[in-house]
Amino acid sequence: MADTFPRQQARTQRFTLGVPRSFQISPDGGRIAFLRSKSGTDPASCLWLFDVEAAQEYLIADPALITPGGDQLDPAEKARRERARERAGGIVGFATDAQLRVAAFALSGQLYVADLAGTPAVRAVRSRAPAADPRPDPGGRRVAYLHGGALRVTDLATGDDHAIAEPGDTPGVSFGMAEFIAAEEMGRMRGYWWAPDGSALLAARVDERPVQRWYIADPANPDRPATQVGYPAAGTPNADVLLVLAALDGGLIQVDWDRAAYPYLVTASWDRVRPDAPLIVVQSRDQREMRVLTVNPATGTTSLVRADTDAHWLEIVPGVPARTDDGRIVWTADAGGARRLLVATSDELAAGTAAPVTPATLEVREILSVDGDTILFSASAGEPTEIGLWTYGPDGLAAADVTAADAGEPSRQVATGRRSGGTTVIAARSLDSTRLSVRVLCDGKEAGRITEHADRPLLPGPHPVIFGAGPRGVRTALLLPSWHRPGSGKLPVLLDPYGGPHAQMVLASGSAYLTSQWLAEQGFAVVIADGRGTPGRGPEWERAIAGDVTGPVLEDQVDALTAAVARCPDLDTSRVAIRGWSFGGFLAALAVLRRPDVFHAAVAGAPVTDWRLYDTHYCERYLGHPDDQQEAYERSSLLPDAARLTRPLLLIHGLADDNVVVAHTLRLSSALLAAGRPHSVLPLSGVTHLASQEEVAENLLLLQVDFLRTALGGLM
Repeated sequence: MADTFPRQQARTQRFTLGVPRSFQISPDGGRIAFLRSKSGTDPASCLWLFDVEAAQEYLIADPALITPGGDQLDPAEKARRERARERAGGIVGFATDAQLRVAAFALSGQLYVADLAGTPAVRAVRSRAPAADPRPDPGGRRVAYLHGGALRVTDLATGDDHAIAEPGDTPGVSFGMAEFIAAEEMGRMRGYWWAPDGSALLAARVDERPVQRWYIADPANPDRPATQVGYPAAGTPNADVLLVLAALDGGLIQVDWDRAAYPYLVTASWDRVRPDAPLIVVQSRDQREMRVLTVNPATGTTSLVRADTDAHWLEIVPGVPARTDDGRIVWTADAGGARRLLVATSDELAAGTAAPVTPATLEVREILSVDGDTILFSASAGEPTEIGLWTYGPDGLAAADVTAADAGEPSRQVATGRRSGGTTVIAARSLDSTRLSVRVLCDGKEAGRITEHADRPLLPGPHPVIFGAGPRGVRTALLLPSWHRPGSGKLPVLLDPYGGPHAQMVLASGSAYLTSQWLAEQGFAVVIADGRGTPGRGPEWERAIAGDVTGPVLEDQVDALTAAVARCPDLDTSRVAIRGWSFGGFLAALAVLRRPDVFHAAVAGAPVTDWRLYDTHYCERYLGHPDDQQEAYERSSLLPDAARLTRPLLLIHGLADDNVVVAHTLRLSSALLAAGRPHSVLPLSGVTHLASQEEVAENLLLLQVDFLRTALGGLM
């Protein structure tokens, strides 16, 4: 059977296999640990080491040799990977000691450590199984890990293994884990942090008992019991999260802050610069207030460092807080219409006198590393589709050169990176390529490259045309079939957005458009637009959807379509379809329900249809608490619009989805049936929100195209 792009994309897990990631650099800058599978079709990630002086890669740990039967996952690990959107297998995460001499990871629930400083060697460590989220102490003498709700520590020299914080006989309580909301919405995938001297840990105590219980059944296998999950839907109780200081001898001290006012634990940071004052960040339930606090490790008392407020909400920025070697705190603030970098003493932050060190023309995205007194961060300078790297340090603010040294490589790129010991890893993608370039720089000079093994896509291009649409300059990408010639005929239009918070689709990266280009090759003109609410264009742009996640996002999609038609007269506005997944699925269904004059068919994958069924942190950020903002939830629900459907609509949903549960699709389908509105529903047995199974991912693309061809009149 001839290979096809849908099959290839499914087999390569969207071309992520073989791509190096998760870089960690030793403090002297001489060694870089990272993850990568051995080929573009190998689903098992291996642990590798790059020797900077020799510019040489070494394979440290191959899961195929460690567990030949494959990585067997327990339910907790499956859930963790679902939250992290982790598609790969094998070694999907690792942690190291401070000097990058020891790496710890888990495979099939067994704890392993690898030597990163001498002759490569991997050994199993005595531990309880299944073990999860192992992390060496900074000195590399012990490894902490999670098991059965307990936070345990094993001594690498003696093999002594014991719990330092455990729930006892209390069901629903755990130590050291990230609860659902932290992992799904806050970007916090961990729940414990070592003291710099390895004598204690900060650990989250999570009590899931207040959270309502939902049941996810497998109708295709009625002999199997339903899975019980704790799901904090909008307006319902969250998990009760507190923080403890856990000594190695098992002594616990509770960290004291006003948890009634600030119930969300956003993150924590405990570094060698101020071992006497670890930092934590807490947030109010309405997310309009955020506090940075220092913790006294001896007493658990806290002191205020920084207080931020906003009339709508405060975004969580990855990588902060952190400290420079001279003791200043790294933080961000929204000021002058942009998210800006702050580097200041705790007194300056507390007094509100800290001035941003970045201009209002630079939108800070993420703090990537703090190397001594130099901060590496990603940001967009004016153009949100491009993400570059900057440093701020003793010599001030400087842009990093993210363009590879090869002659002719383009400058429009999307980059990320890491820095330590003067060594910087820059991973960049360009608009004119689908490849990832990973360069290693020492003191600004290229010292080598880390290889990417991803497969080459079986399709032309892609070659998107990117422009600003409408009065708001909505960033829009237009992709045409490679075989189309101007004036040779009209093309039906397919909008292919996400369109919501925390995700950009229109980027200066060729790899971002692979699926859209394949759809274009099937005979569509594909339009992708990042409207209001999407990241990268400043706080005002993000907060334009406050109280209404329907009107602004739909209006911007219509503006993008109008502008695309003006640029390319070959677009046929009498045949316009829209498709999307998750928020994009919600947007697709919204489009045919409320603007059937513009949109003639839709495919809605895993759509949110009633925001009261989605989680607290997300919904209450944008719409408020449902008890107080009933009108906002009613305005943003698709269910009252069911009787308005006049266009073909295909609803697709995984029955095992524990993020956007299948009840969303079933309730909309019931409302459509009650209103006598024909529609189609495709249930996916055993499929979660990721829909990553190879045969499912491949056929979903083909079935969507078939549906759209039929819905648009079979004229393609």
